[in-house]
Amino acid sequence: MSLLDVKNLNVAFGSSTVVHDVSFSIAPGEKFALVGESGSGKTVTSLAVLRLNQDARYGGSILFDGNDLLKKPEAAMRAVRGKDIAMIFQEPMTALNPLFTIGNQIAEVLMLHEGLSAKMAAQRAVDLLDKTGIPEPARRALAFPHQLSGGQRQRAMIAMALACKPKLLIADEPTTALDVTIQVQILELLNQLQHEENMAVLMITHDLNLVRHFADRVGVMERGRLIEAATTHDLFAQPREAYTRKLLASHPTRAVDAVDDSSTPLLVAEQVRCTFSIPMGWFKKKEFVAVDNVDLTLKPHETLGIVGESGSGKSTLGMALLRLSSASVTGRIAFVGNPISEMPSAALRPLRARMQVVFQDPFASLSPRRTIEQIVGEGLELHQPKLGKTGLRDAVAQSLAEVGLAPEMMSRYPHEFSGGQRQRIAIARALVLKPELLLLDEPTSSLDVSVQQQVLLLLAELQRKYGMAYLFISHDLAVIRAMAHRVMVMKDGKVVESGTTEEVLSHPRQAYTKRLLAASSYSTLEEGRIGAPGQE
Repeated sequence: MSLLDVKNLNVAFGSSTVVHDVSFSIAPGEKFALVGESGSGKTVTSLAVLRLNQDARYGGSILFDGNDLLKKPEAAMRAVRGKDIAMIFQEPMTALNPLFTIGNQIAEVLMLHEGLSAKMAAQRAVDLLDKTGIPEPARRALAFPHQLSGGQRQRAMIAMALACKPKLLIADEPTTALDVTIQVQILELLNQLQHEENMAVLMITHDLNLVRHFADRVGVMERGRLIEAATTHDLFAQPREAYTRKLLASHPTRAVDAVDDSSTPLLVAEQVRCTFSIPMGWFKKKEFVAVDNVDLTLKPHETLGIVGESGSGKSTLGMALLRLSSASVTGRIAFVGNPISEMPSAALRPLRARMQVVFQDPFASLSPRRTIEQIVGEGLELHQPKLGKTGLRDAVAQSLAEVGLAPEMMSRYPHEFSGGQRQRIAIARALVLKPELLLLDEPTSSLDVSVQQQVLLLLAELQRKYGMAYLFISHDLAVIRAMAHRVMVMKDGKVVESGTTEEVLSHPRQAYTKRLLAASSYSTLEEGRIGAPGQE
């Protein structure tokens, strides 16, 4: 008997139907994956199982343990959510409450569904954080979501979802924000728990090689319809649909030009050190070194890839280089000859148009109260006020078209888009000013494989056209291999290895770099190519 049986599911918002007649089933202990491009209806379908799509109308039936979830009253659904069916959301920063510590949020689930005391729930929360690979779990349990890195927030979400040992775990892009070594750990953890508890898993992902290593069966969605479903082996070996074959054939390919070694550096950083002050009681504080004496140079037209595990200091360094970090920063930073590390904020403001950033979590960085036209055009209004209303609108439309979004979408709001579409909006907002320096913090982490390749080719073309330099932070070594001229490997705030992309990724010297590459080979093959069907 199936644990979950979705029959002829339809999901509509207003007059628009976005999921059409979808049917699939999941047996107890089975791992089923839904894959497809951004906007194909994967996440809407998974949210329908818990009736979490706001203002949606449902048709068909969703049977869980023989009971139709679409007919349950809301009070009964609250008892199901978190206990029998748990969910790992795609964007942890928006799913976690910013006013409560990580430990309190995990403990709340345990106290509500399992009746544990506050003390026992707090200890279980620490144990769960430790199990998902978060360092210093007792200290991290006392941290607020904004005090954790993107990968650590994702692991905290996983710990919360697994707290009550649910019968069905819905995992919406569970490894999107995780570095390659933690991806392997999380997959092994999910496999272990799935075997121990006979837990079923519904995985939503754009990472086809993760699916190949993890899922028993796969369903492929396109434009709200389930067009193909088969065992994982059969789907990768003999895909029936042309759309599935296109997904399987998509992989990052290198499309960057050589850099002029004689050109004057655009960005120079010397002995950059970033520290945070951590409270240790009423009157004591401890200094935490997030970035430790880092030197780097970046030339026009060049891409510097910064890689390392979650918490290694990659994003903190990137923010510090653009004077956007909340840390205490020392050292010298010069941009186009200007010593920006020494400049007051008012003097630095005119240079902001020349250096932009694409943040890791697009939903958290896009204002929910502003339209896409207002979000993308905000920088132009500030830095190019003479454009006028028509010129501004035309520039926004062009920027959206460059990242593959229709100009007609300008009147919509961020919540109306999928995760991948929101990431493209964030890229359009940064590109609209045609900056000389662009900090890309995991810019393709939430994009499906085909759109990922489109965005990488777009970034390479824009680099050629406008001469932009990129600081490219990523845990995806296939993407770094495709985009970067040079690579810098970070661990515990220090640079442990650097050099050309070929030197570092093909002939690593340090054991840490070799470990990252070994973990990456779990889902990628040589030269950054996504594994072909049937290859292991």
